[in-house]
Amino acid sequence: MRRRAFLTQAGLALAATAAVSSEPLDACAQADPDAQAALNALYRAVPASKALAAKAKGILVFPRIVKAGFLVGAQYGQGTLLKDGKPAGHYNIAAGSYGLQAGVQGFAYAMFFMTDSALAYLDNSAGFEVGVGPSVVVVDAGKAKTLTTTTGREDVYAFIFGQKGLMAGVGLQGSKITKIGS
Repeated sequence: MRRRAFLTQAGLALAATAAVSSEPLDACAQADPDAQAALNALYRAVPASKALAAKAKGILVFPRIVKAGFLVGAQYGQGTLLKDGKPAGHYNIAAGSYGLQAGVQGFAYAMFFMTDSALAYLDNSAGFEVGVGPSVVVVDAGKAKTLTTTTGREDVYAFIFGQKGLMAGVGLQGSKITKIGS
């Protein structure tokens, strides 16, 4: 009986992700203005992010990531890579998780690539896995207040912002970022 419940929950989580990820690649055309709007919202909320942007080699923005789960969870979103303020590619992010968790949440995610080598890793890898490759520092509100272009010496800075909904729990998760199209 437990196995059946587990398989049902896993199926529901994967179905929710598949429904979101089955958006046509034409959705990329909408991703560009959405990415810029999300980035502008981040600049207003965290002024230090704008200073990082001036030094970044590229900024990968996911304006809407949806995460859902009950024991087994999944998340998905599409984003735009901006170089010199212009769209330079489209990507998706997907993740699966398992553990004590329940709920649905939406959020935005921006990654500031500060070095040419980190940006090259994104461009040349078959899929950028968070936690593998260049060092990624997730910036919270406290760290953002002390972050300057002088103290910012990591490969990639990541901001999670605009959270809506409720997702509670503890789980293991791995995120993979993959380029869409050529």
